[in-house]
Amino acid sequence: MAVGMSLEELLDASPIRREHIRVWLLSAMGIMLDGFDFFIMGVAIPLIKVQFNPSALEIGLVSASAVLGAMVGAVTIGRLTDRIGRKLVFKIDLAIFVVFALLSALAPNIWALFLFRFCLGIGVGADYPISSSYVAEIAPDKHRSRLLVGAFSFQAVGQLLGVVVGIVVLNLYPEPNAWRYMLAFGVVPAAIIVFLRRGVPESPRWLATRGELDEAARVAEVFLHEPVTAAQVTAYATTDQAGEAQPLSFKALFSQRLRRKTTLTTIPWFLMDIATYGIGVFTPTIIAAVGIGAATANSNYIADDIVSAEGAAFVDVFLIVGFGLALLLINRVGHIRLQIAGFVAMAAGLLLLAYVSSLPGGGNQHVALVFGGFIVFNLFMNMGPNATTYVLPAEVFPTQLRASGSGLAASCGKAGAALGLIVFPVLQTSLGLPWTLAIIAAGCVVAAFVTAVLRAEVSRVGCHGDGARPEPHGGTQRRAVGAGQRIR
Repeated sequence: MAVGMSLEELLDASPIRREHIRVWLLSAMGIMLDGFDFFIMGVAIPLIKVQFNPSALEIGLVSASAVLGAMVGAVTIGRLTDRIGRKLVFKIDLAIFVVFALLSALAPNIWALFLFRFCLGIGVGADYPISSSYVAEIAPDKHRSRLLVGAFSFQAVGQLLGVVVGIVVLNLYPEPNAWRYMLAFGVVPAAIIVFLRRGVPESPRWLATRGELDEAARVAEVFLHEPVTAAQVTAYATTDQAGEAQPLSFKALFSQRLRRKTTLTTIPWFLMDIATYGIGVFTPTIIAAVGIGAATANSNYIADDIVSAEGAAFVDVFLIVGFGLALLLINRVGHIRLQIAGFVAMAAGLLLLAYVSSLPGGGNQHVALVFGGFIVFNLFMNMGPNATTYVLPAEVFPTQLRASGSGLAASCGKAGAALGLIVFPVLQTSLGLPWTLAIIAAGCVVAAFVTAVLRAEVSRVGCHGDGARPEPHGGTQRRAVGAGQRIR
């Protein structure tokens, strides 16, 4: 045992243990479900249109229903997680997914489908603040940012899985009802994750802030593999609440101490998810719209859906590559620089797609440019803002408000996702694809600007209650939200 070290110092200095990997992997698998479920709809939508013949607004609402539920689940259950702890909610939130994924597959009409997927989304949305807070609070300091990015990278695995499952189902069951099998498939991994999450320990940091010092010491020993005393936990709790008392109410996120951090973690995520979901879910639709795999006299909607889904599967591979780059660069470049560069590149990729979609001959005559635009968008999105917007809230808010702040940020992101999903088909119908893509690109530019303006306000991560750590006397300012910084 490291005598004299506080609980925080012990957790920060710990090597990666089996228990760290378990919590990380179970958190990552929950994020994978988010990617799978939300993006399987991109393949399912053409079939839902055939069966239910919905209006453009109705298809947008159904596409956004799970995201709307996630918006509610993230902010409400995120706040609840700060009050009752990480462990309990971590074990039960995906049970909601299991129930309503099955009901969604059995939906008799478009509005029942909307309701069931909304309820499903509550469980998925809750997993964002729970998983990020849990991983951040048990992770060793030097591995924290990469573990958070690594967990969130499973969203790309889920997206790719969703497209692959869609292609397999379409080939096995080439009929309008095939969308039901696609949605039902999500029950299988969700049930497995719910089972595996049994018996996970509570966050020792959260227990310490609640004054449960003996229990915090006992749980810390599970992660550290060495004895921990209540005195060491007391040292952490005292340091964590140095100076002013810790703010506990939700409105503290909008206090003078935290409002700029709240702005930095919410607005860019909102604008990013407009693009991420508006483009991601409708990737097969966009590929078809620009003319690749366009219907011929001998083709049908099933064949067209397979071709566009295969194209989506190809470009979605670069989502995984982007997360790989984020893992390599997050500690070297820093969160803020990656976020700004990613937003700018996303805008460039969208503008390239807008340009190609307006050219004579469509995508079939400019295939390289079409896929080039998608590759740039997907690669830099996951290398930058799709990773950093998830990581930032977990690293800048104090323990008592970490899940609340992460939940609010995720909820704002899902609000942007819902807006993108609802508005995208409407704008595409009324303005055309080029203008729709250009508008979303403009949002990415705004997000880059907001990130750049607020970057100086978050130069240190998560200490002394408000997320700011004073610089050593005479020291120089470190890069904005870099890696390897302590968290409380």
